[in-house]
Amino acid sequence: MRRRATTEKPLPSDREWAGVDIGYVSNVVYPFVTGGAEKRIYEIGHRLAGDGHDVTIYGRQFWDGSAVRDHDGMTLRAVAPERDIYSGDRRSIAEAVDFAARAAPSLARRAGGHDVLVASVFPYFPVFSCTLAAAGRTPLVTTWHEVWTDYWDEYLGRLALGGKVVERVAANVPQHPVAVSETTARKLATVGPDRESITVVPNGIDVGHVQSLVPADKRFDLLFVGRLIDDKNVDVLLRAVARLDGDLRVGVVGDGPERDALERLAVDLGVDDRVTFPGFLEEHDDVLATMRAADVFVSPSVREGFGITLVEAMAAGCRVVAVDHPNAASREVVGDAGYLAQPTVECLAATIDSALVDTADTDAVLARARQFDWDEIAAQELDAYRSALRRR
Repeated sequence: MRRRATTEKPLPSDREWAGVDIGYVSNVVYPFVTGGAEKRIYEIGHRLAGDGHDVTIYGRQFWDGSAVRDHDGMTLRAVAPERDIYSGDRRSIAEAVDFAARAAPSLARRAGGHDVLVASVFPYFPVFSCTLAAAGRTPLVTTWHEVWTDYWDEYLGRLALGGKVVERVAANVPQHPVAVSETTARKLATVGPDRESITVVPNGIDVGHVQSLVPADKRFDLLFVGRLIDDKNVDVLLRAVARLDGDLRVGVVGDGPERDALERLAVDLGVDDRVTFPGFLEEHDDVLATMRAADVFVSPSVREGFGITLVEAMAAGCRVVAVDHPNAASREVVGDAGYLAQPTVECLAATIDSALVDTADTDAVLARARQFDWDEIAAQELDAYRSALRRR
């Protein structure tokens, strides 16, 4: 039977750490909403639950039926009703504030019943509810997927100062921060905690599942997968394709505000007969199957807190080309198992050309992907929770 004590529990001894009581806080819950942050909670949470740990997820009720339900060994507890998390193309500030306010009473009553409380930082405001609920009773672990700093200027324009202030305040509340990459950890240290206090636990994938998928019928020589926004630099990829010889089949999977402009650019560059825009694929397995059928995966993005598509592509057996940029974690994700280019048309074209003719064994690529398997990541995350308990 699951424990639901509402009073503070004593610090577990080493013997008791076989079963840790974990409370996750996220406004969106996978698989009812599909995104990287909520999928990380699900993949880690259900593995830890399977190992005998007690896992609860507090979120909005995007599921049907009771507000409290079991799901893959975890308890889902609705603390707010379903609500659209976007306002236009941006995350809704009102939604974030509303969720933080609605979650606060339940967290205040229940935080002491957990050994650790884990908050997915973005969209920030729920972190403050967790801070108040956890204060003096339960260690608060925060998960940082990105740190925006100056990117707020582009994202919010004249309201950017507000975003920067909220981010900085969230970075400085009492917490045990976990960053998904060394790149994110370094940026976090510029606005909040000392680098030594930040634990790096990367995002992960289910390598076995990716390998089990049948490759898609439509095959691409070059493949990009991601949201079609300016930072993804898909225009640089299209210009690079225009410099490459041969009858290449190029797939640009995804959707976003830049799609129309990118389709027009493909026509202007004379590569529209080589480039296909399949749009957003509803099933993630369809994306992975498309990767399984591709030769080279290209990510020209210059802003990636981690870059999960790079790992997925390596697990799918693709040769990977990414760009080397201080705001992207591509170098630490790809390591020596892929290609890194400067984010210019000339360099990207030359690097893609090298990857296309590479006939080397892909064992090293798959071995690199296995370092990010969710089983390994869940073990690292549990170590971070235990470290927070020791420092309590």
